[in-house]
Amino acid sequence: MCQLLGMNCNVPTDVMFSFAGFAERGGRTDHHGDGWGIAFFEDKGLRHFVDHQSAAESPVAELIRHYPIKSRNVISHIRKATQGEVTLENCHPFVRELWGRYWVFAHNGDLKDYAPRLHGSFRPVGHTDSERAFCWLLQELAKSHASVPSIAELTLTLRELVPQIARHGTFNFLLSNGEALWAHASTKLFHVVRQHPFGSATLRDEDLSVNFAEHAAPGDRVAVVVTAPLTSDELWTAFAPGELRVFVDGLPLPG
Repeated sequence: MCQLLGMNCNVPTDVMFSFAGFAERGGRTDHHGDGWGIAFFEDKGLRHFVDHQSAAESPVAELIRHYPIKSRNVISHIRKATQGEVTLENCHPFVRELWGRYWVFAHNGDLKDYAPRLHGSFRPVGHTDSERAFCWLLQELAKSHASVPSIAELTLTLRELVPQIARHGTFNFLLSNGEALWAHASTKLFHVVRQHPFGSATLRDEDLSVNFAEHAAPGDRVAVVVTAPLTSDELWTAFAPGELRVFVDGLPLPG
């Protein structure tokens, strides 16, 4: 299956260290070589990169490894195709507009016999179960709220909607509107919060270490969400099966 990487911060931060290890899994240290993508929120704007080449070999991925794009919310994905051909339109993350904001979504899993009724303005471009699920989620969010809801209201609505998709199969996903990062685990997802006092970390998939204290201010805080822990010397917290968490300003909100 695919793998997910998300970052939520209280100040704009680059994701180069985490992405360096994550991209190795896209065809070098793991078999997720059927395309990749990443999206960076910058205020209301969005930088969105996708490539049907493997992340381990893609020149675009090499650019992202060395380009310090700073963002408070990032979603990345490396693909192992289960539905849909290895083409650009099937690469995650997917992007849509709702309530005058960009929304970004990436999915890890396989939804069997999933053909929701899409009657609104959200339609898939590619041929993946993932994009169909994203379109249905946004369609139902738009039906549930006449205007922009709060993060708490959005989370409540997502808790009602997500099980209707998850009953079709594995539905690990990341979702963001640039204000928060929602993460749901059907099977496997982990997170870590990096904050003062900052320490050092070493990647599992590449010979690379960093001392975060040399790059962060005392008030900085970063939450990283990933399918499998990226580092060998940090305490990663596992999601419970069926758990939906929302991250704001680098912390998971209670409840």
